[in-house]
Amino acid sequence: MILLEGYYNKWIVLLSFVIAVVASYSALNLASKISRAQGRSQITWLIAGSCVMGSGVWSMHFVGMLALHLTVKVHYDIGITVLSMLASIVASFIAFYITMPKQVGWKNIGIGGFFMASGIVAMHYTGMSAMQLPAQVVYDSYYWCLSVLIAFAASYSALLLFLRFRHTPSSSWWKWTSAVVMGTAIFGMHYTAMKSSQFWCVPPVPEAPPTDEIFNPALLAGVTVSTFFILMVSLGAMYFDRHVLEKMAYRDQLTGLPNRYELNRYFDEVVEKSKEAAVLFIDLDQFKTINDTLGHDIGDLLVQEAGRRLQLFLNEKQQVFRLGGDEFLVVANECGRQQAEELASRILETIKKPYHLEGNELYITASVGVSLAPLHGSDRGTLLKRADTAMYTAKGSGKNRYRLFDTDMDQRLIRRMELEKDLRKALEHGEFYLVYQPKWNVAIDQPVGWEALMRWRHPKLGIIAPGEFIPIAEETGAINAMTRWVLEEACRQNKAWKDEGLRQLPVSVNLPVHVFESQNLFNMVRDALNLTGLSPALLELEITETIVLYDVADINRQLQEVKALGVRISLDDFGSGYSSLGTIDQIPIDTLKIDRHLIDQDSPSKRAIARAIITMASQLELELVAEGVESEDQIQFLRTSGCNIMQGFYYGKPMEPSEIETWLVCQVV
Repeated sequence: MILLEGYYNKWIVLLSFVIAVVASYSALNLASKISRAQGRSQITWLIAGSCVMGSGVWSMHFVGMLALHLTVKVHYDIGITVLSMLASIVASFIAFYITMPKQVGWKNIGIGGFFMASGIVAMHYTGMSAMQLPAQVVYDSYYWCLSVLIAFAASYSALLLFLRFRHTPSSSWWKWTSAVVMGTAIFGMHYTAMKSSQFWCVPPVPEAPPTDEIFNPALLAGVTVSTFFILMVSLGAMYFDRHVLEKMAYRDQLTGLPNRYELNRYFDEVVEKSKEAAVLFIDLDQFKTINDTLGHDIGDLLVQEAGRRLQLFLNEKQQVFRLGGDEFLVVANECGRQQAEELASRILETIKKPYHLEGNELYITASVGVSLAPLHGSDRGTLLKRADTAMYTAKGSGKNRYRLFDTDMDQRLIRRMELEKDLRKALEHGEFYLVYQPKWNVAIDQPVGWEALMRWRHPKLGIIAPGEFIPIAEETGAINAMTRWVLEEACRQNKAWKDEGLRQLPVSVNLPVHVFESQNLFNMVRDALNLTGLSPALLELEITETIVLYDVADINRQLQEVKALGVRISLDDFGSGYSSLGTIDQIPIDTLKIDRHLIDQDSPSKRAIARAIITMASQLELELVAEGVESEDQIQFLRTSGCNIMQGFYYGKPMEPSEIETWLVCQVV
């Protein structure tokens, strides 16, 4: 037997090393996609990563074999060659699948590394068996064992590097360094295994083939082109995913800011590993008003401008997200309480600067809620919920301010959730009831009407104030059913007073805007009157001044339909802060009610406004009612100004029906 001597083409050897490094780098990038993806996309990235890793290792091996030049003609069995590539891909798939979860233990690494190493060994020696040449391959046991050990070392190193750097940006030098380490290990395994291979030929030695048959550049070019084609496809897919699909999926289309999906990823990768962090939940005040009055196009421009202003707070430790609508989030890493409060103050100052949009000069403010990690929680859901709770507290405290979360807020949130849950069944359980507050005419010194006010007698929490449960009812949509019940109950009670022979006085019922939005107001009023048999003249509907912020034409149409039944309309809380002077003559109202804040303050400017409203109501021939009257001084001011009908604690607090008859006997002369 004669030992065949061979040599390696150094350029092809170098090419095999480059292929090993590029394949390792591509596989490291795809590993991050595998861990982040979910559902079908995760399987897709898992297959892609396995193909890149497996085919990359196989290509490096095959190019390395082509680098070996023997003095005999060598052919390769296509079937066995393809089988060796499949062994590498399948082994990579199993290893990636086992180590795919976010939390990976040493057991997973051990099993995954075993399969990857076994696949590399099987790939190499199966590929060697594909060689067809007039010689026998004999393996040196020492180098064979060494190659297997290197294969295992390379596999475990590869998996550890995958897990360590799968969340690192693709441009990271650490990832390139890791790719070189992996490529060197794979490269070393291959040439160690080749070192164990000895080619023995039975004499006589065949005549050496021509140089072109030894080198076979066409085969080398084919393998190289196919290798780089696979790698370029994977790199192209990653580029498209990162710069196109990822931008679409993780960026808000209106502002360009990261969205809720990117927020989830950011928390998983950055925030939960930080020692301390602050979450600032930002909600724009008055946004709905601007959106409804000026249109959604202006609303979108406003959100865009607010987003641009918040981008001023972007830096390496702070990230800004848009959650949707007019809600934003700022996450600050390595941020304590003092820094978070300073950041919230700067955000408020930035947001409240004037906005110039399409010829409109707009002024808005923001409410900011702040939660701190780990003080208020360490996971995404808890921190977001508590920042949201703090934001609603800030909004409820007057807006244009920030609030830091505290445990009292949590208790209020729990109470609110309990009220929201119980509100759904309170109506059917008969927990609501009405109280009635009198309206008094000082000119005749007699009551001239009642205002029906809703109360909730909670079985566990006692009496719940309307200021607490009405907003919840409006948010949950329960307000329409509650309004229908109030209409029917107020009409029924007034009809009962008539049947008992008490003096007939009109009763007024407050109407929320949501009833107009339901387009069901006419049916509600008609059904209540028909059901109880009350005369329409004894029913008055009170609308709030904020109604002018909605579709005035549609509101006017619905009110005209109701007035056609003979029902009176009253405009409540006039002067409470929303200017309706430009549209008040368009709304078919009979009565104007002056808001209490213009009455209960002994301020010359407030009283001047009240006198102006009284004069205006007189010129428009509207009946006038003053709310919140509690003192003789207020009565004297109103009488001398020309307002005779008053409502307030001075004349009577809200009373249950059982108290009304006694009160009337005591008051009416």
